[in-house]
Amino acid sequence: MEIKPIATIKNDFTSKFAIPRQSGIADIKSEIIFEKEYCDENAVRGLDEFSHIWLIWGFSENIRQKHSLTVRPPRLGGNKRVGVFASRSPFRPNNLGLSCVKIEKVECGKITVSGADLMNGTPIYDIKPYIPYSDSVPGALGGFTDSNDFHMLTVVASDEAKDTLGDRWQALEKILQNDPRPAYQNDSGRVYGFSFADFEIKFTVDGDVLTVREVKNERN
Repeated sequence: MEIKPIATIKNDFTSKFAIPRQSGIADIKSEIIFEKEYCDENAVRGLDEFSHIWLIWGFSENIRQKHSLTVRPPRLGGNKRVGVFASRSPFRPNNLGLSCVKIEKVECGKITVSGADLMNGTPIYDIKPYIPYSDSVPGALGGFTDSNDFHMLTVVASDEAKDTLGDRWQALEKILQNDPRPAYQNDSGRVYGFSFADFEIKFTVDGDVLTVREVKNERN
């Protein structure tokens, strides 16, 4: 089967580091920009009657020649292995992702959404409406995620850093609270850095406290 993108996503996640591990964690706005042949109002007719959609997309930055049958989920501390099909690891046989996002606005050629866990420029292969009566299963089991709570960090940042980020600060704080570091790294002396929108963010983690060390505007 050959598939091709119907759209790409545009947002502030300019690098893989610090992208939320699941959709809905951070209220980041994204735009789904359709390819020319799908820029027709008929393609999205009726979609504004739904609140959420499923995105089927490609892990375009995770290119590997070989794939392991087991992975180390962050929820298990990055040390215990489970089968790749018992995880949502980005390293999958066919590099396909599935995310549920909230619709903010539907337009011809573009859908604005929030809560995406996709990197800027990620190809979208299909879009389907989220249907509560069939997509939400009462009493469903969450496997290892039910018994292993994800540990949240306390984020400390200066007023200057917050002011520099402006209305992006709240979304970034949520990302940092969820600990964007690889699960197997716990070095209190290490300075981590990543790009977010037009900014370079640097931080350290000591115990349960994440401290934002620098927020630099990359355009300056």
